[in-house]
Amino acid sequence: MTDTMSRLSAIITHRKAELPAGSYTTQLFTAGENEIVKKLGEEAIEVIVAAKAESDDRLVYEMADLVYHALVLLAARDLAWQDVEDELARRFR
Repeated sequence: MTDTMSRLSAIITHRKAELPAGSYTTQLFTAGENEIVKKLGEEAIEVIVAAKAESDDRLVYEMADLVYHALVLLAARDLAWQDVEDELARRFR
């Protein structure tokens, strides 16, 4: 896992445990899993729109949002990005 992914995952996990006021991540966890999934779906659509617009900068921006929200969903389920990496490694042995 990259250093950035590790740090972001750690921040998300910390915010889940502490629920600091004013944090967008706290808002997501407080809203519940259905809202997290809804936001993840919205971000997926934005990735598709950016890809169709052939804007590489926008695609990267939206992909970052998608990955962030995926990490939040994983944390909500007490899973980690490492679980995803492990599954990918299993598929490509």
